[in-house]
Amino acid sequence: MEKNSLWKKQLSRLLKLKRLWLLLLLPLAALSLFAASRSKEVAEHVFARGVFVGISWVMAHITSIFPFSLMELGILVLPFLLVFVLVRFIVRLVRDNKERGFRLAKAFINLLCVASIVVFLLFIGCSINYYRYPVAKYLELTVEPASKEELYALVSRLAQETSEVREQLAAHEGEDGVYTLSVTERDLGKKAVKAFGKLAEKYPVFDGYYPQPKHIFFSREMSKTELTGIFCPFTMEANVNIDISDYSIASTMCHELAHLKGFIREDEANYISFLACMASDDLELRYSGLMEALILSGNALYRKDADLYFQVRATYHDGVSRDLAANSKYWAQFEDTVISNTAEKLNDTYLKANNQEDGVQSYGRMVDLLLAQYRKEMQEESGMFGEN
Repeated sequence: MEKNSLWKKQLSRLLKLKRLWLLLLLPLAALSLFAASRSKEVAEHVFARGVFVGISWVMAHITSIFPFSLMELGILVLPFLLVFVLVRFIVRLVRDNKERGFRLAKAFINLLCVASIVVFLLFIGCSINYYRYPVAKYLELTVEPASKEELYALVSRLAQETSEVREQLAAHEGEDGVYTLSVTERDLGKKAVKAFGKLAEKYPVFDGYYPQPKHIFFSREMSKTELTGIFCPFTMEANVNIDISDYSIASTMCHELAHLKGFIREDEANYISFLACMASDDLELRYSGLMEALILSGNALYRKDADLYFQVRATYHDGVSRDLAANSKYWAQFEDTVISNTAEKLNDTYLKANNQEDGVQSYGRMVDLLLAQYRKEMQEESGMFGEN
């Protein structure tokens, strides 16, 4: 009787815990993801342009107060905090025999509450947005198969524009002739935010608050995972690796900022980054965007027709070639390591689990969007769309 009475009292205490309502977040997250996966209208208007906007706006304003990456701090501190909490829990469990059952049950509830919060923020801040409208819908672009000739024309045009901008940046070279930033990464981040403001003037879907991109302190270690940036849905931070080639930093910043607008697909974030860089009047941002577009498009052309690729490759400005060579040398030191291979597998699995069936190959689909834009511009220049 006494044991039954004790269990009833402990159960009553557990049911009175105010944190129990947090357990509702787990089924709510699951139902939200299910609804979004069944209807793009729900994913777009209820979540991407509704719930996500509200949560990201609040979180981004709060986390932007801190000049450092809260995500990076959490990665460094969390393991030690977990060990401390676990040791303290075990000590209390051993010392208090009478409360052992209650403490175990309470700990289990706490774990479920934490899991509910994490899953809810992950789904609302990231996963659900994979089901929203594609960015091509907002930009009125028609993505369709392109001929080899169209791809060649695109790469040729990008090569010309990239070379022209690189020529104007000749003063920003190190002793080895490789491009170097003329401003600090923080000032570059301000320019990236400003670029999205200009982009929003043309495409209102990109309007809104953009916090300053956060620089990863241990960027060199981040490069070992072959990652250039990370969007954290728990803190709404755009985290950037600043150890990478200088020409890549601005486009990486814009890529991560694109995620903050709810465009989570990697290929779309790449393309939005390109648009933002090109919307800027700053040559360094434009060069960064053009270089990333040229590399991805050039790789696609190489796979299609290596001879045509090398024809265009021969037209690159010497500075562009030096920058590409330096970038290849930088990343070569991190290839085929246990860390890089593990990181790639995890990233590939995550993308496939979030409605990205191509996995890491989805990064290359930015070329389809570039081709759609190129095709549209050619049509407009030809007098189509009612101009004549």
